Amino acid sequence: MSSKHRAYLPTNAHSNQYLLAEIKPSDEFYEAFNSSDHCYDKLSRLFFRLAEDEQLTNVHFIANDKLPVVRFHTEALTFQTDKQILFFYNPNFHEAQNAFIKPDYKARKIRMLFLATGSELRANAATFHSRVRRFLVKFKAELPNIKLDIKVRDHQHLSYDLFAKSKGHKETYAYKLRALYPRYQARKCDMPEKHSEITYVTVTLPLTRRLKHNLKVHHSTADLYQSLQDAFSKACEGKELDRLAMVANGKTPLVRNSQVDVSEENSELQKISFDPAASDPQLLSFWQPDNLVEAAHFIIVASQQDKTEVGYGLFMNRVESALHTFAKKLALREEKDDVVVRFYQHISYLM
Repeated sequence: MSSKHRAYLPTNAHSNQYLLAEIKPSDEFYEAFNSSDHCYDKLSRLFFRLAEDEQLTNVHFIANDKLPVVRFHTEALTFQTDKQILFFYNPNFHEAQNAFIKPDYKARKIRMLFLATGSELRANAATFHSRVRRFLVKFKAELPNIKLDIKVRDHQHLSYDLFAKSKGHKETYAYKLRALYPRYQARKCDMPEKHSEITYVTVTLPLTRRLKHNLKVHHSTADLYQSLQDAFSKACEGKELDRLAMVANGKTPLVRNSQVDVSEENSELQKISFDPAASDPQLLSFWQPDNLVEAAHFIIVASQQDKTEVGYGLFMNRVESALHTFAKKLALREEKDDVVVRFYQHISYLM
């Protein structure tokens, strides 16, 4: 295989995988349990019992309409905000069973979160997905006889420092970064043909005093953001990367397929929708000229053409080239500055 179809990422890159299953309970659904509290009590006990049967060891039942956000961390930490529950964990070591319930409240969505544990997450991703699917089949069979779909979202990401080599970590691993659906098919993981996929990269950039000095924008927030947006889009030119976004409004970006979700926001989350199959370029920006935030997020979404039989390695190499060009334009210090890159793969479907 040509090396251009492999992405050489640092061996200290962190891998995460989690599945999120969502149901939208109707009033009829709650009435079948007499009350929301009784509903949550019965469902959570069923949830934990079936999780034990499938040896799913890091699971969370959520009935407070807060969206889970998952990140790698050396410590197991959980934080709640008004709109989110943030889970930090190391798959090699951390296990947990929690229920996040708001009493006397009918949640618009009941969510079940399954965090992958152990080593070699990418190699074992299909097996983990199959175990969660078996869980959901059993779980659905014990629900009231009311028409109800379960939306399943499988999230995988690799995160690493763009400048790992300059900081002394020179060892790399060659990733093919195969698309999820054919990867799962090859491993006999049952999944419906009708599904939605999206693959993308995010970069988080702290807006430091030194960065503003390098860009010569000491006093104008609007000039800072415009300079960053121009430098980012310029760095992607000529590299067949034309599905781009910049988020600098203090909110957590959520990237979705526009065929399934539309762009929207709340006080903490910025949902951004892209169509990987569309031929037109997309450059989306979310910032206000009078709102200076601590960090900016930059997003590069893979197109349908980037989904080769080999994988997304070629796409990722173009992304890496663009990001290094971007970093040079900003005069970032490779030995000192942290630029966290995350390669995301999502697949979702109804069952």
